[in-house]
Amino acid sequence: MRVALAQTDCVLGDVESNLETARVAVKQAMAQDADLVVFPELSLHGYALGRMERDVSVPARDPRVVGLSELGPDVVVGLYEDGGLRRYNSAVYLSGGAVVHVHRKLYLPTYLTWEERKHFTPGQSMRAFDSRFGRMAALLCNDFWQPVLPWLAVQDGADALLVPTNSVMANHGTGLGNVDYWQDLLRFVARMQQSWVVFVNRVGIEEGTEFWGGSRVVDPMGSVLAQAPMGEPAVLVVDVDLAMARWVRRTLPLVTEARLGLVMREVQRLADEGGDL
Repeated sequence: MRVALAQTDCVLGDVESNLETARVAVKQAMAQDADLVVFPELSLHGYALGRMERDVSVPARDPRVVGLSELGPDVVVGLYEDGGLRRYNSAVYLSGGAVVHVHRKLYLPTYLTWEERKHFTPGQSMRAFDSRFGRMAALLCNDFWQPVLPWLAVQDGADALLVPTNSVMANHGTGLGNVDYWQDLLRFVARMQQSWVVFVNRVGIEEGTEFWGGSRVVDPMGSVLAQAPMGEPAVLVVDVDLAMARWVRRTLPLVTEARLGLVMREVQRLADEGGDL
């Protein structure tokens, strides 16, 4: 499978302009024989949606969105999803003009400068899904920082974790560098969950916030196979052999000994003792 990492910028709230940027990137990926094109988080809308004076959300099955996968490759696109009564920060997997899977972001950062819980409803499930290339899962940005979610995705059979992201240069007011955190985290999760990790981060400046790019593919041994440049748009195509994940897991069976019953009992105990539900 050839995966294209579409490291794009976008215009806040301008869906039509961002759709055109996406179409151009898909065509660039097609020229390199890509099978799947992955875009950043909220790539059709931008991040600072609290600054918008009107609702610019779109349904996951909007014909303009679904049409991105009619050009050839499968597409993962990030959008502000109109879910009827509620709005979601979603990643949509598209293939052949149809929606295969929708992942609604589960962990919405609402601290420091982040205000996602004000504008989005958190998703309520994490599911791996079958694509025409193999079984995958999508985790949006902060989802990937929660240790249990990559683990759950792999336990649900995912051989590849797709991670659309809007990451900025630093956590404001903390002095903690997001770039270093992500570099360590991506390799750690790939190695410990014995899974491919496809990380696609945005670039550009929006409302004074700079996004750093650095999109990359990490193999199930934790090796970075390829990395896009920092701070500039790019379409990076990488060959991914999903069977490698199964080979690594068979050779060193870390994730096959999950003891789900033990985990279920202990999580239920913690919930009963007053844990966060």
